[in-house]
Amino acid sequence: MPANFPFYQRLREAGVRKILGFHVPRLFRHDDALRVIEMDVVTRPFVLDFAGAYLGGLPEFSDEAWSMWEAQKHEQFDVRWPKVQEILAALEDFDIHMVDVSPSNIGFAEEAHPPAND
Repeated sequence: MPANFPFYQRLREAGVRKILGFHVPRLFRHDDALRVIEMDVVTRPFVLDFAGAYLGGLPEFSDEAWSMWEAQKHEQFDVRWPKVQEILAALEDFDIHMVDVSPSNIGFAEEAHPPAND
């Protein structure tokens, strides 16, 4: 079974197409033998790629590891980190725990810091 399949299946069964306004690709079908899934293409803003996520809870991490993780994610997302935390909490309502989160799998519609008008 493809690594992402259980996450997209759970969201499909719950009828989720968006999380806090962020598009989630819709799962159409999968092939276990080929280890592929077919889903639609979404535009920004989006939440995708659950390969580094967990269902049913997180593995044990030390407090230090969590602190380092949060500092790294805050640096990656900058002013958008609070919104990312909201999205992660919304996913947890479906028992999806996303730790491999980055700007490539939570994509915002516009840049965090628009270019200055010179």
